[in-house]
Amino acid sequence: MVNRQKIMIVDDDENIAELISLYLTKECFNTRIVHDGESAMREFDTYGPNLVLLDLMLPGMDGYQVCRELRQRSSVPIIILSAKGEVFDKVLGLELGADDYMIKPFDSKELVARVKAVLRRFQPEKSSSSQNSGKIVEYPDLIVNQTNYSVIYKRSTVDMPPKELELLYFLASSPNQVFTREQLLDHIWGYEYIGDTRTVDVHIKRLREKIKGNDSWALTTVWGIGYKFEVKNI
Repeated sequence: MVNRQKIMIVDDDENIAELISLYLTKECFNTRIVHDGESAMREFDTYGPNLVLLDLMLPGMDGYQVCRELRQRSSVPIIILSAKGEVFDKVLGLELGADDYMIKPFDSKELVARVKAVLRRFQPEKSSSSQNSGKIVEYPDLIVNQTNYSVIYKRSTVDMPPKELELLYFLASSPNQVFTREQLLDHIWGYEYIGDTRTVDVHIKRLREKIKGNDSWALTTVWGIGYKFEVKNI
């Protein structure tokens, strides 16, 4: 029997939460619904979801705080579902650690597609050992392994969400090559992602907070173009 992936739905609107659960159950996901932030934090530990769908406007602890605290304890994917559609709200949600942001009302098919896309990126790829060896890049003080989704920086494991790791791996595996924001958005988030290039900027900012670089390499901004993983003396 195949184990179904588990989705935790955090939304204080019971009707919306039930509809989302129905959409996902039809796609063979298991779901659990909670209606406030405090319950979300408790249920997260007991339920162990593979992904969290998170509303922002919750009673008590709001969605921003839930996102922040979940990200501190886990790298599980988080998709924010909110009626707040301003750029500020989207950027703040991404800065706090969300992997995607959808504006209510949304199409059920798009929601399911985004859930599946985020989960695909989160799951380590199963491949042969020869293929796996190509999923690791190493530099002084840095090892990025996309096979088991781990990052080691200065001999310590760094916890980071899937998209941050994929972005770091993609840049580090092509040293000194400049990528535009549009190229990075297409490669990491894919054609099904409906967003803008600010998403890339937010993730680069978070990477720089965790990975400071050293004398031989750094995450560099190429003004007016995009970003590159700059490596000296190669």
